Amino acid sequence: MACTDVDRAYLIGQLSPASLAYIGDAVYELYVRTRYLLPPKRLSDYHDRVVAQVRAESQAACLRVLESYLTDEEREILRRGRNAATGKPRRLSPELHQQATSLETLIGYLYLQNPQRLNELLEHLNLE
Repeated sequence: MACTDVDRAYLIGQLSPASLAYIGDAVYELYVRTRYLLPPKRLSDYHDRVVAQVRAESQAACLRVLESYLTDEEREILRRGRNAATGKPRRLSPELHQQATSLETLIGYLYLQNPQRLNELLEHLNLE
């Protein structure tokens, strides 16, 4: 049985924020890795740049850059992701953890629901 676009949108809407953050984390890291791939470098240089960018502190900063571009629906996804951030992070404040998780949740949601919109938002980030 094939899944219609309406069914797919409904099913994506039923995913937990933690599930969306899980996929969003992977999508964001792949995006950052791809952005830093050129010009060619040593693997250790790639790794250092990517790790610096995918840290929670950097993700929180990226969220601050993107906030003015977000729709009301996207802000609601952020809120759901922020509220789903549980546990006590060891090396950072709960607020930074919540911000990073909310960004990952939004990225996961848009990756599944509207990849074109995700690309539009990610273009606003100044990754260097």
